[in-house]
Amino acid sequence: MAEAATIRGFATVEGTAGYRTRRGARAGEGHFRTWQGLTLSSLGIGTYLGAEDEATDRAYQATVRRALELGFNVVDSAINYRHQRSERNVGAVLRALAREVRIAREDVVIATKGGFLPHPVDAYVKAGIVKADEVVADGHCIAPRYLADQLDRSRANLSVETIDVYYVHNPETQLGAVDQATFQARMRAAFEFLESAVSDGKIRWYGAATWTGFRQPATARDHLSLPGLVGLAREVAGDGHHFGMIQLPYNLAMTEAITVANQRIGAASVPVMQAAEQLGLYVMTSASILQGKLARDLPPALAQVLEGLRTDARGCARCSSCGRRPEWGPRSAGCAASPTSRRTPGWWRCRPCRARSSSPRPEGERP
Repeated sequence: MAEAATIRGFATVEGTAGYRTRRGARAGEGHFRTWQGLTLSSLGIGTYLGAEDEATDRAYQATVRRALELGFNVVDSAINYRHQRSERNVGAVLRALAREVRIAREDVVIATKGGFLPHPVDAYVKAGIVKADEVVADGHCIAPRYLADQLDRSRANLSVETIDVYYVHNPETQLGAVDQATFQARMRAAFEFLESAVSDGKIRWYGAATWTGFRQPATARDHLSLPGLVGLAREVAGDGHHFGMIQLPYNLAMTEAITVANQRIGAASVPVMQAAEQLGLYVMTSASILQGKLARDLPPALAQVLEGLRTDARGCARCSSCGRRPEWGPRSAGCAASPTSRRTPGWWRCRPCRARSSSPRPEGERP
């Protein structure tokens, strides 16, 4: 990618705070949180699933753009998502918004991941990027040389000079093939590289994005010790290390983050959420609606209360001003009251409420 297409900078204290002022007027209390001085939306936009075709590319670009316009300033991706297409879709949106001077790079927290090979192993071995014995599970590698290659590719895909958070992707995958001592050595080497990437201005922070590692019992082979990972980071860079964020699934069906006491802190065993708080780490949750499963096939009793809506996901919507549910259609004229309606903070306002408002319609809201 040409250097001219690269967006310089990174998320800043001033930029993210300004984003909240400009884009967060309709947000419910608590929607924005702070981490390392940055103002982060409590909801982000992910880019995992979908077909590898142009129609899906267009849908992703429209969705990411809409999310950024409506008050989501956290974008999550990974180089292997849709074989790099998801990262490239995010990059296209960031370039477009920068050209339009609508949302600046400093406003948005960009996170991505490296670990899974987005292409066949042989291609990386032949190119000298990885050694065959560094790859496990037919496609997972955390060797420094491989992470360096992937980080530069991700920066090019995303069109950014600096990535705010770079995760080692599902490091517990390694534990299915190597012993604990080898795993610790590989993670230490990965952290040494990532600290150097911080020094080089390629990333700001790093962490571990996991699927099972932080949810498993402490006796499980693929269990990850959060205090152990923080200890490795301290060995590498002291108390000024940049291991600052973790990611794991948390939803109504996957509650281990707060219910399984699998992290040893001093003499106590606590859930990973509590451990992260005590260790000063920020937690990003993934699969918050179980990759869409929790927004469909709702119980019949709930469907009766939400009658008239064509999809379960629409049944979750309420007007943020009057609390009424929308009458969905090609162009909704208003919202229908429900016996159970109540004022609830949200992202959508019905037309009558917008018409009654004395303030201008927030930028980005649908007419």
